[in-house]
Amino acid sequence: MDLPRTTTEQPGSGRVAGRGQDLAPLLARVARGDHEAFEAVYDQLAGPVYGLVRKVLRDPAQSEEIAQEVLLEVWRTASRFDPERGSAAAWVMTIAHRRAVDRVRSETAAALREQKVLPGPVTGEDVAELVETALDRQRVRRCLGTLTTLQAESVKLAYYGGYTYAQVAELLGVALGTVKTRIRDGLIRMRDCMEVTW
Repeated sequence: MDLPRTTTEQPGSGRVAGRGQDLAPLLARVARGDHEAFEAVYDQLAGPVYGLVRKVLRDPAQSEEIAQEVLLEVWRTASRFDPERGSAAAWVMTIAHRRAVDRVRSETAAALREQKVLPGPVTGEDVAELVETALDRQRVRRCLGTLTTLQAESVKLAYYGGYTYAQVAELLGVALGTVKTRIRDGLIRMRDCMEVTW
C-alpha cells in the first residue's frame, strides 16, 4: 500500500482538504467492517498520518511502516472512536503520535540495552558480534526489498507484527490461502536472497 502524501487536514473540522466526506460516519461504518469506508478513511488520512509520523521519526522507511500500522489499528479499533470526545481526525492523529513516540522510545531503549551489554573494554569478539548482527539486519532489510509489495506486507505483519495468518488475511482483506501462499513464497525468496548475500 503506497501512502499518498498530498492531502492536508483542515484544523478542527474532522475533514481533510480535497475530500468531502466527514470521517465520523465513515469510522462508524469501518467499525462494522465496511471495506469501502476504510478505503475512504485511508485516502483521507494516509498523507496526514505519514506527515505527522515523519516529523517525529524523520526516517522515511520507519515513518511509512508506522503510518501503515496506525491505519491498520484504525481498521481494527474503529469501534472505540467516540465523537463526543473529539474529531475523528484528531483521534487518528493521536494514535499516530502515540505510535511514533513509542517507536522512538523503543529505539532508545534498544540502544541503551546494547550499551549495557558491553560493559568495560570492548574485545575483538564483541566488535565482530556487533558487526555480524548489523550485517544480518542489513541483509534482512535488503532481502525484504526484493519481495513484491504484497509479499513484504504479509511477511511483515506475520513475523514483525505478530499477527496470525488468519489475522493477516482479515487485515489485508484477502483469502487465508492467498496470505499463506504470499508468506511462503516471500520466505522462500528471502531465504534464497540471504544465501546469496551471505
